[in-house]
Amino acid sequence: MSWLFGIKGSKGEGTGPPLPLPPVQPGGEGSGDGGAGDRPGPKDKWSNFDPTGLERAAKAARELEHSRHAKEALSLAQMQEQTLQLEHQAKLKEYEAAVEQLKGDQIRVQAEERRKTLSEETRQHQARAQYQDKLARQRYEDQLKQQQLLNEENLRKQEESVQKQEALRRATVEREMELRHKNEMLRVEAEARARAKAERENADIIREQIRLKAAEHRQTILESIRTAGTLFGEGFRAFVTDWDKVTATVAGLTLLAVGIYSAKNATSVAGRYIEARLGKPSLVRETSRITVLEALRHPIQVSRRLLSKPQDALEGVVLSPSLEARVRDIAIATRNTKKNKSLYRNVLMYGPPGTGKTLFAKKLALHSGMDYAIMTGGDVAPMGRDGVTAMHKVFDWASTSRRGLLLFVDEADAFLRKRATEKISEDLRATLNAFLHRTGQHSSKFMLVLASNQPEQFDWAINDRIDEMVSFELPQREERERLVRMYFDKYVLKPATEGKQRLKLAQFDYGKKCSEIAQLTEGMSGREISQLAVAWQAMAYASEDGVLTEAMMDARVQDAIQQHRQKMQWLKAEGSQPPTLRTQAE
Repeated sequence: MSWLFGIKGSKGEGTGPPLPLPPVQPGGEGSGDGGAGDRPGPKDKWSNFDPTGLERAAKAARELEHSRHAKEALSLAQMQEQTLQLEHQAKLKEYEAAVEQLKGDQIRVQAEERRKTLSEETRQHQARAQYQDKLARQRYEDQLKQQQLLNEENLRKQEESVQKQEALRRATVEREMELRHKNEMLRVEAEARARAKAERENADIIREQIRLKAAEHRQTILESIRTAGTLFGEGFRAFVTDWDKVTATVAGLTLLAVGIYSAKNATSVAGRYIEARLGKPSLVRETSRITVLEALRHPIQVSRRLLSKPQDALEGVVLSPSLEARVRDIAIATRNTKKNKSLYRNVLMYGPPGTGKTLFAKKLALHSGMDYAIMTGGDVAPMGRDGVTAMHKVFDWASTSRRGLLLFVDEADAFLRKRATEKISEDLRATLNAFLHRTGQHSSKFMLVLASNQPEQFDWAINDRIDEMVSFELPQREERERLVRMYFDKYVLKPATEGKQRLKLAQFDYGKKCSEIAQLTEGMSGREISQLAVAWQAMAYASEDGVLTEAMMDARVQDAIQQHRQKMQWLKAEGSQPPTLRTQAE
């Protein structure tokens, strides 16, 4: 059993006598390995099996039986066997532990797989539910479309039925009219035939009656002529022979001619007086002054205007704070001037077009309790020689106002140009002289307010007659925002909320949108912003449903900005500078 201890004897070991075995120690039998040759030992328990080992084992067993160390070897073999068993048990426990670990890993993997399976099933259920919901919605939409198509088909059939009924009714009426016309023609034809037959039968009698009537009429006319000639001859003979009647007739005709001529001239003079006192001059385009004809036509409106209270001078007028304070002082001074019946001051308002000059002039007149009249300078030049007369009529008419008149001359630079340097016609020069003559002194009857985009073209005498000069600039961001909000409320929001017009407004932040538009409309005047609000209203009216959306407003704002830039390019191409830039440069 020496192979159990890893000992191999030499080939000549079997012939000698049995040798006693030394005590077994670790590595003690290593000297016997030298007879085994250079063969390497086995790597494991089963590889490289040597069949001669059994013989050597038997031989070692016989030697062990005769050895005194047999018991120790046997106990050592038992201990080695126990050690191997313990190692096998340890390896078995390790294997069982590995098996348990593998089972735990398998359970964990199965749990992970189960979780993934449940997640996938949940996702599949959600996808299936979404797909079923999509199918249900699609089915509902298809049903709605089918119902709509069915309704349209029924409506079309109803319209066709109505059209067919209308066509049948029209055909019936036409047939009745045709039959009635035929019956009427047959009746007329029968009556005509009967009348012709009767006339043919009574032709001789009728001719005799006509001849007798003609002879009687001719005799009557001859008698009338004879009687009239006799009476006229006797009367003329008596008139000529009586000189008193001849003298009275001549005097009467003379007085009649004088009366007609006097009445004609008196009517012309009265007409001119009435026109100067009550009528509106031809140069005045618009006025708040009430005429007799207007009072007769609209008595209720005239009475309301007379009983209305004075308005605020800046109501509906958006200006910068400094300009607002200045024009408010002018309005208060004008109102107190009217109350004290003092002399009015002449005012010049200049600046870019559309900045509120005309609107403020109207509000100033209404605030002061005065009447206003608006004339434009472009109407003066085409009048030619009649311009002087028309100008005097305007001031004569203005002087007859009991409430006081604010005479607003828009585009005044059109005819109040410099006489020395500008090439103006003689008629326009004479009209300008008449204007200067009537405005040489202050008046308590009328107040002169001039408006111009180019005040540098005024004649020096015009500048000398101006007491107050007010510059109207383009609105800044705060003023533009106020203007946008005011016109949006006037032209869009108020008509949409009242519901009287075909105008609706989509839901969005109106205040924020007005602020954004005020930021984008830099350089625009108040008139351009007002036109923009009117354009929003027109876009809503042009839409199919009448709803004004935020996108529609933005599109119209971009168009307005492009138009404004194009106007500025045209102005630059003409070689002139915008009034606002020219004022800032000065």
